[in-house]
Amino acid sequence: MAEGQGSSPSNVRNLTDAIRRVRIAEADRADGFVDLQEAERARLEMLADELRSVFADVPQDNDQFVFQMSSGSQPRLWIDMTSFVIIARDRRTYRFLKDTRLGRTVIVETASVDDVADTVTNYVAERIIERERAIEGDWLSKRIRQEPARRAETLFDRTDAQPMPRRRRFLDNRAAGWIVAGFLAGILIGAIGLLAYAWVRVPV
Repeated sequence: MAEGQGSSPSNVRNLTDAIRRVRIAEADRADGFVDLQEAERARLEMLADELRSVFADVPQDNDQFVFQMSSGSQPRLWIDMTSFVIIARDRRTYRFLKDTRLGRTVIVETASVDDVADTVTNYVAERIIERERAIEGDWLSKRIRQEPARRAETLFDRTDAQPMPRRRRFLDNRAAGWIVAGFLAGILIGAIGLLAYAWVRVPV
């Protein structure tokens, strides 16, 4: 009999969850303020257990999430610096809230711990993607700003590389000019010599 019970998966129970369920049930039947706080905290701890594996998968270099339980007159499960989950006044409904510049926004309000856990999971995924896009946008903007400087450096290098061939062409053209001028000068001197010789030899 004992061997059959040990092999049955249905006999496996989570004692921590069972204790929390009992506390919630007792708090729901009580009217004391302390008992209400315990019921809210127990429900939030159940949600935290559902999300523990989600936050364990968050990249270590991403520090935008908090995932912490705060004490006080109304316990809160903080997701990040601006969003948190509380229990509504009916002591059964989860309220996922976010503080924005336009005020506080209700992201989801449900009595199902699975539904609010799914919503928080999607929220975390969206925030991670937004952060990756912001980092990529910063990198792209920096690259765009650096591109004109790179183009200027390339143009400067090309400008420095061009004076030597231009100078050589200038010197070659100048030498050719001198050769042509010398040749024409020789022809002119020869013509003048011939005229002078003819002038001398011709009798008057």
